[in-house]
Amino acid sequence: MQTERGSFGTKLGIILATAGSAVGLGNVWRFPYMTGQNGGAVFILLYIGCVLLLGIPCMVSEFIIGRHGASNTARAYAKLANGTPWKWVGYMGVLTGFLITGYYAVVAGWCLQYIYASVMGELKGNPDFITHYFQSFSENPLRPIFWTVAMLLLTHYVIIHGVRGGIERASKLLMPTLFVLLLVIVVASCLLPEAEKGISFLFKPQFSKVDSNVFLGALGQSFYSLSIGMGCICTYASYYSRQTNLLKSAVQVAVIDTLVAILAGLMIFPAAFSVGINPDSGPSLIFITLPNVFNQAFAGMPAVGWVVALMFYSLLSLAALTSLISLHEVSTAFFYEEFHITRKKGALLVTVFTCIIGIFCSLSLGKLNCLQIGGKPLFELFDFVTGQIFLPVGGLLTCIFLGWFVPKQVVKDEFTNWQTLRSTLFGVYLFAVRFICPIAILAIFLHQFGVI
Repeated sequence: MQTERGSFGTKLGIILATAGSAVGLGNVWRFPYMTGQNGGAVFILLYIGCVLLLGIPCMVSEFIIGRHGASNTARAYAKLANGTPWKWVGYMGVLTGFLITGYYAVVAGWCLQYIYASVMGELKGNPDFITHYFQSFSENPLRPIFWTVAMLLLTHYVIIHGVRGGIERASKLLMPTLFVLLLVIVVASCLLPEAEKGISFLFKPQFSKVDSNVFLGALGQSFYSLSIGMGCICTYASYYSRQTNLLKSAVQVAVIDTLVAILAGLMIFPAAFSVGINPDSGPSLIFITLPNVFNQAFAGMPAVGWVVALMFYSLLSLAALTSLISLHEVSTAFFYEEFHITRKKGALLVTVFTCIIGIFCSLSLGKLNCLQIGGKPLFELFDFVTGQIFLPVGGLLTCIFLGWFVPKQVVKDEFTNWQTLRSTLFGVYLFAVRFICPIAILAIFLHQFGVI
């Protein structure tokens, strides 16, 4: 039997939970290496501009659909679609969130392994040792699976306790803890010798670096960093009250998300420059490059290096967990509302199936060559299909749906809380959703396939 639908209890809970959905490995891992590869401060300026032009309007759109529908993402779209094929955009969001949960848990599990490795002192050695350590671990048939399942079980524990008792309570604990850890590591990093080079790189724009690739990279990062198109924002908004100011909430979430990303840069660049390592090493940054940075930067203070490494991987794990909670909730809400079962049964179904996905994705990175499709390991395939196809297509269709299909009065009523808020910016928002956002998202989508 379906349980009564929950809701967030406080404004702080709304902001922290939604920010937790947006803040994840994309901020602490992807943003720094993207910044490193695209000229530092100039990338950050473009990123902030893209958040304002693209991120916030797209987030408000998902807020409107979610709160108006007051149900899981699929049903929320269906209510506004009035029997038209637009309802399938909602189902795409649920599917995207479900698939991402499975393979994202693998990377989240790696973070837990590195907490353990930091505690046990296993990350000591030269660069070749660190590289071999990661390769050996990620290709191991059992250890990554253990940590993947552990992370999903932690997520499951939060989800079964409901919106207020689980998601909101966890967010109020995890997000402040994440910020404290981040600030402590930033201070430690900025106190290193020659750290000012990294700070200068981060905040001194190099406009000569600007080209179409840098611009589109910033555009894509703003889109992915805010968790747009995967059902998380829409699902959380379904628990909002009619008094929640959607535009203000979107701005607050975007500010927190951007602040975490910039602090992550302040955490990584000063330490990297201090030991002469170029921070543009791409996806291997946090598991291969940074252990070397910690070893070299704190060579004279091994105890401090040990603490900093432990805090860093704890920070990563918290960021991954807050995102996993929101991703899991997308599918949980769908299962228990559409199949009329309890929240606990819905959560159990999601946990079991995402564990299976995670196990196969993890094994595909090892020596099981049979777990490949089109020459791609399942892990890379899931990442490619969801990140490069489902997310931009879902975001594009959402903007077109809300901007051109949903009655303008419905959108305006939600935007202004039924005329209780000023509608000064509504025209700007609607123009962005109708024209700027679809064009920008389409540009991202075509660029990644080399069309433009």
